Amino acid sequence: MDQSLDTLRHDAAHIMAEAVKELYPETKVAIGPTIEDGFYYDFFREIPFSVEDLARIEARMGEIVSRDEAIVREEWSREKALAFFEQTGESFKVELVEAIPEHETLTLYRQGNFIDLCRGPHGASTGQLGKAFKLTKLAGAYWRGDSRNPMLQRIYGTAWACQADLDAYLFRLEEAEKRDHRRLGRELGLFHLHEEAQGSVFWHPKGWTLYRTLQAYIRHKLEAGGYVEVNTPQLVSRTLWEKSGHWEKFRASMVTCQLENTPLALKPMSCPCHVSLFNQGLKSYRDLPLRMAEFGSCMRYEPSGSLLGLMRVRAFVQDDAHIFCTPEQILSETQLFCQLLLDVYRELGFEEITVLFSDRPAVRAGSDAVWDEAEAALRAGASAAGLSYTLNPGEGAFYGPKLEFVLKDALGRKWQCGTLQADFVLPERLGASYIGPDGSKHQPVMLHRAILGSFERFIGVLLEHYAGRLPFWMAPLQVVVLPLTNTWDSYGEEVLTALKKAGLRAEMDGRNEKVGYKIRELSGQKIPLLCVVGEKEAQARSVSIRRLGSTNQHVLSLQALVAALEQENHPLSQATVGVD
Repeated sequence: MDQSLDTLRHDAAHIMAEAVKELYPETKVAIGPTIEDGFYYDFFREIPFSVEDLARIEARMGEIVSRDEAIVREEWSREKALAFFEQTGESFKVELVEAIPEHETLTLYRQGNFIDLCRGPHGASTGQLGKAFKLTKLAGAYWRGDSRNPMLQRIYGTAWACQADLDAYLFRLEEAEKRDHRRLGRELGLFHLHEEAQGSVFWHPKGWTLYRTLQAYIRHKLEAGGYVEVNTPQLVSRTLWEKSGHWEKFRASMVTCQLENTPLALKPMSCPCHVSLFNQGLKSYRDLPLRMAEFGSCMRYEPSGSLLGLMRVRAFVQDDAHIFCTPEQILSETQLFCQLLLDVYRELGFEEITVLFSDRPAVRAGSDAVWDEAEAALRAGASAAGLSYTLNPGEGAFYGPKLEFVLKDALGRKWQCGTLQADFVLPERLGASYIGPDGSKHQPVMLHRAILGSFERFIGVLLEHYAGRLPFWMAPLQVVVLPLTNTWDSYGEEVLTALKKAGLRAEMDGRNEKVGYKIRELSGQKIPLLCVVGEKEAQARSVSIRRLGSTNQHVLSLQALVAALEQENHPLSQATVGVD
């Protein structure tokens, strides 16, 4: 983020807190950081804030900006800060002061009668904020993210350097609301979520068709890429997770149970199970690389408050795969995977991809020497693949460094989806080996990789990227045949049969309603193509077609229509039928 914009938003957070304290003096102030595209502040108040309160707070912020109060940095002793916040009843600030190491200097910022504990930086005065700010929403948040602590009220806002930038951002917010995958899922009849199965998805017929279409596409890409598909158990003994290190390092995110006095866990990922498969039978260096893929059903514990539609669930399916290879094959395998991933993203409609290199985390398995080797190998692989990347310090998996692939959607939002991880740890812990050219045992390298990440989340991204208007080949229902009256149902059925025979997902709408009404209704359901048939079409063996988003109709022979749609029904096709 631009440093000047970050400072501006930091000022806005303090001005908002000052406004809240002036309007609602009994409120206790917690923390107020800047975030991407804005800021927030957490407050504790017995009476919940309302949307009407946001308007009042925003108006008072405007008054504080008009006052142009000087923002002054002050250094205080720990004793003075504790005494001040205890006297003013700011218990959250007292806790923050107590948590700061004694050797650190305490800095506070004063503006008017408002004083806040803060590292800064800030601008010179409140007037520098200007008028390009807006409070956007209310939310709840536990103090320090712990459900055992008090529930706070979080007020979000945004601030920009000029009104034009603010207007553009608010437009993006409005557009994002229209594209919300939960809303689209409901309107298009794709899926629903229910408290009866928190964190899991109820897929409706159309949604499951979309799911299977995407899965079939990925399966085809994997088969062409030399992967073998496997399937492994969902319920696995604690013993395997202890050997792999997941029980120690990942236990908090695992869903566990006990059957016949045996501790078990629903698998949160497939990697230990794939090593178990690799270990069946003796492997030679001639068997490598072995690319093992699975559409793995996984379960992870996510707090109920963190669940968000398809974007964050407890039960999901990963397009999981592990490549067992020799150290010498890391470069070529990294190149092949990166090319595959970029091809998939491009074919799915995402052109702008950025890459993060996540190195060793604080909590990890394996020696520093092993991590040095793994990080060097992955860096070399990324260079060989022609990737430029940004360092993401300390965010690697506990067993190895990783490349994280971040795609940008139609609204400019970023989504981290694909990963490639170099693992020298799990093969050793789980006893994986192959016979090398020298006749002795060697340890393989294990490359963990995913392209979509999870089908659930990626479908959510696709729905929002396309605003529900999915590409023709991906749409759950591609064509609807509309007879002008029931007199032409017979010819409509003939058209429908021809479309289905060509492998297209088609239906006929024979309801006794006016065609105009049907067209409006089906357009709202984002059906890519409507085929209208009546007397002229039946006599000429033709079809009048209307493309989603177009008001014009085009006439094609039935034979030409089927041939054109067969060509269009492919991820790489640039052909479209009936485009103005």
